[in-house]
Amino acid sequence: MLTALIRTIILYFLLMAGLRLMGKRQIAELEPSELVLALLISDLAAIPMQDFGIPLIHGVFPILLLLSLSMIISVLNLKSLRFRKLVCGSPALIIRDGELLQREMRKNRFTLDELIEDLRQQGISDLSTVQYAILETNGDLSVLLYPQHQPLTHATARQESLSDPGLPVIVICDGRLLHQNLTLLGLDRAWLHRQLQKYHISSVRAVFLMTVDKQQTVKLIKKEGAA
Repeated sequence: MLTALIRTIILYFLLMAGLRLMGKRQIAELEPSELVLALLISDLAAIPMQDFGIPLIHGVFPILLLLSLSMIISVLNLKSLRFRKLVCGSPALIIRDGELLQREMRKNRFTLDELIEDLRQQGISDLSTVQYAILETNGDLSVLLYPQHQPLTHATARQESLSDPGLPVIVICDGRLLHQNLTLLGLDRAWLHRQLQKYHISSVRAVFLMTVDKQQTVKLIKKEGAA
């Protein structure tokens, strides 16, 4: 009994330390790779807990190996957009400007019943009020309503008419220029250079995040410590 208690406590704190290393975002929202990792670790931890004939190190070593692999993947996700897209996938636009993109729904095997259910859970009963709906990589559905159907706030109450800025598009992500998104907005490098000059920024690498909507409204965040 004492052996079982000690082995269980060791594995418990090992798993807790592993989850802390993965970060708060991974604990709250599991990506596909993280879900696979969680399932594998739970199975590996259960075996030495139940079978005392298996040395504890045979359960600890694979768990440490998987946690190390998870940390390596997290670092690569930060360094490479292509690797992040390969491992985590990309958000899918299900509704754009009120139009239901059936091809994207079929591609992601997302049924109409699931769409209606997710909208109901967010208090939306009328599909025609939805301007954008994005299926995130963790399976959640992000919904943006048309301006006239959005909840009234103190800021919008002062406006005589609600403008439609559209869905912000990421142009620069962690110092990397997303050329396809810049082209999608109908903009070029010369326009981008002028915008960076307004913020006294000389290089794309100094930008942590830059988004642009269809009204060409720029939201920019500099990297910490960047000149």
